[in-house]
Amino acid sequence: MEEDRNCNCENIENINMQLNMNMDMNYNSCGCNDKNMTRKEMLKKIKCLRFAIIELALYLDTHPDDTKALCLHNKYSKELKEICDKYQKVYGPLTIEYPCNKWRWLEEPWPWEGGIN
Repeated sequence: MEEDRNCNCENIENINMQLNMNMDMNYNSCGCNDKNMTRKEMLKKIKCLRFAIIELALYLDTHPDDTKALCLHNKYSKELKEICDKYQKVYGPLTIEYPCNKWRWLEEPWPWEGGIN
């Protein structure tokens, strides 16, 4: 029998308010909600979202029927994709898999040379 893993959430904002999980509180407290984010702020939000997604995935490993957590995982995954796309269009690839017209890895200083960590 195949599981239905679709998110049936009608209103994700109500679910966010109902959930009182540490990963949600950590994500919201990272200070990354500004629409006009700097490069450093975008990287911080990417890190926050990745952390929350991993923590939710670990939680879902032991609580696979928690539809609220599944909806939150889906929401954060979508947000992560969107912000990664925005970041990579402006600043270049975050990972080696991102396609680009020019090899941009060597354009920025390495972290030990004062580049962004």
